[in-house]
Amino acid sequence: MANQNRIGQINGEILRVLSDRIPKCKDPRIDGLVSVVRVDVTNDLSLCRVYVSSLGGGADMAKGLKSASGYLRRELGHELKLRHTPELEFIVDRSIEEGARILEKIRELDL
Repeated sequence: MANQNRIGQINGEILRVLSDRIPKCKDPRIDGLVSVVRVDVTNDLSLCRVYVSSLGGGADMAKGLKSASGYLRRELGHELKLRHTPELEFIVDRSIEEGARILEKIRELDL
């Protein structure tokens, strides 16, 4: 149970740091409207799956984040002071786009 609490705290800290650092990336494929939706770190802290969402972003955004993963990993290492900084795997989450599409359909029905 204590290990799960620690993993939860690490997830929260990684989410905080990445939410702050991703908009500062200079890659043009990463627009400023990228949201970190969720972070899942494995129990051994070797891999971190980062679920990101952006209105209009897609494959180019994922390539840009993969390209910037070294910078972001280094920033995590400096900020969190973990023994091993996990590898970052970015997964595009389409939930915000899907929610906007559903909201638009609801607005059409109200007219």
